[in-house]
Amino acid sequence: MFDIRAIRENPDAFRDAFERKQKGLGDVVSHMLDHDAAVRKAVSDKQEAESARNAKSKEIGKAKASGDEALFEQLRAEVAAAKDVIEVAGEQEAAAREELDKLLLGTPNIPMPDVPVGEDEAGNVEQHNWGEPNSRLAGRNNVQDHADLGAALKNKFGQPLMDFEAAAAMSGARFVALRGKMARLERALASFMLDKQTGENGYEEITPPLLVRPEAMVGTGQLPKFGEDSFETTDGLWLIATSEISLTNLVREQILDAAQLPIRMTGHTPCFRSEAGSAGRDTKGMIRLHQFNKVEMVSIVRDEEDGLAELERMTKCAEGILEALDLPYRRMLLCTGDMGFGARKTYDLEVWLPSQNTYREISSCSYCGDFQARRMSARWRPAPSEENAKPKPEFVHTLNGSGLAVGRTLVAVLENYQNEDGSITVPDVLQPYMGGLEVIS
Repeated sequence: MFDIRAIRENPDAFRDAFERKQKGLGDVVSHMLDHDAAVRKAVSDKQEAESARNAKSKEIGKAKASGDEALFEQLRAEVAAAKDVIEVAGEQEAAAREELDKLLLGTPNIPMPDVPVGEDEAGNVEQHNWGEPNSRLAGRNNVQDHADLGAALKNKFGQPLMDFEAAAAMSGARFVALRGKMARLERALASFMLDKQTGENGYEEITPPLLVRPEAMVGTGQLPKFGEDSFETTDGLWLIATSEISLTNLVREQILDAAQLPIRMTGHTPCFRSEAGSAGRDTKGMIRLHQFNKVEMVSIVRDEEDGLAELERMTKCAEGILEALDLPYRRMLLCTGDMGFGARKTYDLEVWLPSQNTYREISSCSYCGDFQARRMSARWRPAPSEENAKPKPEFVHTLNGSGLAVGRTLVAVLENYQNEDGSITVPDVLQPYMGGLEVIS
């Protein structure tokens, strides 16, 4: 969300920034200013009418006391007319403010100057890569994808460890049931990620709500524009699409002390997405499910300088998981057209999937500036100084990133650690979480 005063004072800068985000988006500035002008005119008309009504109301008593019936009736008519103006102006203000808020809440964040301009993922820029793709699979000509691997592995009753059919029978497409060692491997991954993020990287573990009010969804930018991407319950609560929503909203409507920042939080939760508009995409396997697990990282910092430094730190925290698992990946700087709604700068981490012979997204780390904080009214108060004994609160800056998407990490482990006989070697760092198990067969 944006400060309309800033847009009013420097419209050309915002037009240029919105145009970098999306061609033609700069026109929204004119619409914002039109509705802003309508709001201010309505407020001015209402205030003038209220002043006139109050002044005339005082004179009515005097006219009545003096017996001047003509003046009394004239003043009564003028007060009634002022009341009509107040009512109409109030309706005009409310209507114009509603339209202005729709634009302010529905317009995406503006990109940082160093973000490359582009319309889609083709405009993303590789920053670096790590690891050698297919190093464990050299010479293999029978590389399988994760869905086939998981379905072929059975428990002692002959049931698949990765069961899409049973899940579909109860829930429909884009769900999976994991059994036995596969379920434990997923849990091991989440536990390893949490231990790494809390023990080494200084994040506080949080178990947040999975259901939130619509105000929380507005705060992080899922509403009002992207409601179709999430699931709403019958009583008006929403299932979180990511724990970024719950974690970030922990500071909503607060004024934090400078000493509290930065705040770093992590949580492991199920996430729920309707995947609206994704028909035909990644229909096989665990790449794109309605329900999946993710370890999320959220940081609350003071300002842009801290925010950009935190983005580099957060991204390295996510990369550390992939490196510890010895999974080849690359870091991509997203272009303006491929960034999320609330982001000013985003790095995507893409892990190597042998079955697809390509890299696929496994983490997205974003710096949002004060975009979410304005929507949540989340602020911090700088420490007093000799120059400013009572500093005014300022909006915090927020960041979020996957550390990592657990299901997609499971996919990457299965495919990169597969053996000729269809078994899966358990990565060294996960074996303690698996009771010492070295191979899933």
